[in-house]
Amino acid sequence: MIQTLLQEKYPIYTLELDKAETSCETVDDILARYKERIDANPIIKYIGVFDHYAHTSSLAEGVIAPGIRDAKNILFCFGKELPNPGVLAVRPRSIGVVELENSFVITFLEAPNPAANEAMETWTKQLKDK
Repeated sequence: MIQTLLQEKYPIYTLELDKAETSCETVDDILARYKERIDANPIIKYIGVFDHYAHTSSLAEGVIAPGIRDAKNILFCFGKELPNPGVLAVRPRSIGVVELENSFVITFLEAPNPAANEAMETWTKQLKDK
């Protein structure tokens, strides 16, 4: 898992997972694993899945990079506190999963909550199960 700055301002975590390294065969398989972890935690609230690939491909002006076969986000919230209105700007959380020919690329924005980052990083690394 690597940490980078996307567009020189967004701290993101990225894991490129070779298909031979995971028992997951599709983006939906990966999202199901994340949903299991989300549902198992009483503090985290599952929100839904956004099919980014379907949305973008449905637009007349939509552009999808060559090689991308599927792209979805799972949305959820770790929020157990509302200390100020600004916190809503960084919630809810989202993990993106893209399928390429031989791999999956998993990305998420760094959360201000260290426990949330740790959980998302752990869940993502657990996908490497072969």
